[in-house]
Amino acid sequence: MRGAIRGGKTNPQTASLIVVYSLSKALGISPLEVYKMPMTLVKDLLSVHQQIELLQAEELDKNIKKAKV
Repeated sequence: MRGAIRGGKTNPQTASLIVVYSLSKALGISPLEVYKMPMTLVKDLLSVHQQIELLQAEELDKNIKKAKV
């Protein structure tokens, strides 16, 4: 499971669990709600969430660098 979360090879069932968990956690909704969504919406929402997380990580890095100076 840990390898799959880090981007390693996995089976479809594990990948599905990771997607459902990630999206339900990000949106604060039940995993059952994720299962009810169309797959295209799930993929789009995960893409948006990924970009937001990347932006937050960049801002955190900037603030850490500023604090060191």
